[in-house]
Amino acid sequence: MFKFVFVVGYELGSGVLDGLFWGKFLVSTMTRAFMVLKELMSRNVRKLLWLFLEVSRIGFGCMGLTGIYNAAIPEDDGIAILKEAFSKGVTFWDTADIYGEEHANEYLVGKALKQLPREKVQLATKFGVFKFEPSKVTVKGTPEYVRSCCEGSLKRLQMDYIDLYYIHCIDTTVPIEETMGELKKLVEEGKIKYIGLSEASPDTIRRAHAVHPITAIQQEYSLWTRDIEPELLPLCRELGIGIVPYSPVGRGLFAGKAVVESLPQNSYLKFSPRFMGDNFEKNKTIYFRLDALAKKHGCTPAQLAIAWVLHRGDDIAPIPGTTKIKNLHDNIGSVKVELTEEDLKEISDAVPVDDVAGQRIGDAMYRTSFYFSNTPPPKKWTPE
Repeated sequence: MFKFVFVVGYELGSGVLDGLFWGKFLVSTMTRAFMVLKELMSRNVRKLLWLFLEVSRIGFGCMGLTGIYNAAIPEDDGIAILKEAFSKGVTFWDTADIYGEEHANEYLVGKALKQLPREKVQLATKFGVFKFEPSKVTVKGTPEYVRSCCEGSLKRLQMDYIDLYYIHCIDTTVPIEETMGELKKLVEEGKIKYIGLSEASPDTIRRAHAVHPITAIQQEYSLWTRDIEPELLPLCRELGIGIVPYSPVGRGLFAGKAVVESLPQNSYLKFSPRFMGDNFEKNKTIYFRLDALAKKHGCTPAQLAIAWVLHRGDDIAPIPGTTKIKNLHDNIGSVKVELTEEDLKEISDAVPVDDVAGQRIGDAMYRTSFYFSNTPPPKKWTPE
C-alpha cells in the first residue's frame, strides 16, 4: 500500500539565497521521507518541498502585472519585475489563463521565462474560469475543457510542461472525479507535473485527492481572512497538502497608506465589499493598528502581514504580487521578520476577524468559493 505521510523538517544551517530564507516541507512515503530528511540536514540552503515539488518560501503572484488592482504595466516592466524576483530567489510564480485581456498574463510570463533557465522556475497556472463578469462567473471543469485549457496555456507560456496546474474554481455540475481523471492523464503524459485546487471544499479536496495526490491548495489567507483555519487548514495537514495563500497583504489594505488614502480609479477594489463605503472606513482602522505594530517590529505593515502568514506553518508559501520592484524587495524582507508566539497573538488580536466589515469577495465570485464547491457524486458504471 502506497501511503503518504506528512513530514516537516528544517535544516540546522541558516541558509540564505540572495537574501531569501527558505523552508523545507516534505511529503513522501515513510522510507523516502526519512531518507530525504537525512540528506537535507547536510545542506545549507532552505527550500519548501511539496510532494517533491520544490518552491521558494515566498512566491510571486503575477495577476496584477496585466491589470486588476491598477492599470496594466508595460510588458517590459513586467518582465523586469519577474527577472528581479528570480534573481532574489523568488522562483515560484503564479498566473492563470483568465488573468489579463486575451490571456495577457500567461503571454507575459512566457516571455519572461524565455529569458531565464526554465528548470529553475516553478510555474503554476490555473484553469476553470470560463467567463468572468461583474454579476456572474462561469466555471467549467469537463474533461474536454481541462485538456483544451492545458494545451492553450502551454502554447501561451511557450513551455513543454506546467509545474503546478490548479483547478481555479470548482465546476459544481461535474463530479470532481471526472475533472481529476483528465488531470491525471495530463500528468501521465508529462504535460503537467503536479495538481492543485483553489476554492475547493473539504469534501471536494478529499475526493480529488483520492483520484490523484493533490500537491497544493490555493486559498485566500491573511490577517483579515482566516476562513480556512477551522477546517481546510487541518485537512490539508492531515493529507500532506501544501497551502498557497493568495492576497496575503489583504488585497492591498496592508500594503501602505496609498491604498488607505485613495483607491486607484481603475482598481477593481472599488467593487470589493471590504473597500466600499462604510465598510472601507471601518476597515481603515485595521490598517492603522497593524501599522503601529509594524513600527514596533521595525518593519512595514506589508512585511508584518506576510510574516504573520509565514509563521502559520512551514507548509505555507504565500504569493504576494506587486507592480513595483521596491515592493518586491519589501515583500521578500518579510522572511526576516521574527515573531514569537506572543507576537503572533498580539498581531492576531489587533485584527479580530469579527471587526472586519464586508465579505471578502463580491457576490459573483463568492458563489464560486469553497463554501459552495461540492460536486455531484461520481457516475456509477453499469456493465453492458
